[in-house]
Amino acid sequence: MMKKTRRTSMLVLAALAIACAAPLHAQTGTTTSTPTKNMPSFATKAARGGMAEVQMGQVAADKATDPDVKTFAQRMVTDHTKANDELQQLASTKGWTLPTAMDAKQRATKARLDKATGAAFDRAYMNAMVADHNADVAMFRAYSKSGADTDLRTWAGTTLPTLEEHQKMAKETASKLQRSAKK
Repeated sequence: MMKKTRRTSMLVLAALAIACAAPLHAQTGTTTSTPTKNMPSFATKAARGGMAEVQMGQVAADKATDPDVKTFAQRMVTDHTKANDELQQLASTKGWTLPTAMDAKQRATKARLDKATGAAFDRAYMNAMVADHNADVAMFRAYSKSGADTDLRTWAGTTLPTLEEHQKMAKETASKLQRSAKK
């Protein structure tokens, strides 16, 4: 009986170790799960973009020197975490596996931001956010009008106003930083 209990305990501990390690492994960005074949490419791009917004927002919330940049960064973390959760729930109902890592371009942008400091960081982050939100708004607008998956099209349409607000905030903040740099 002692051997059976010990074996059961070891199996439970092993299962717990695997369950705890999986999310940590996923957070490092070292996993690159393959998106599901029948999943629209829009979902893959939206998932990766959302991850990038959160990760870069977290960096900016810590490193930014301008209070408006810090506020914007925190808003990115909050809003994109919510959108990412909604997309994950939708993907789960569809049987889709979303990617777990940013793409190469997003990783390169984050690496560039990781190296920047001070006002140069603030300008680089906001310029990246303007470019990113310009692309996101166009992509979400197009999918919300003519995307193949009805549920994903509805999610894109519901998320679009928030992205348009982010785009406006990013442009205003970037413009303010450029004016300050010229003085």
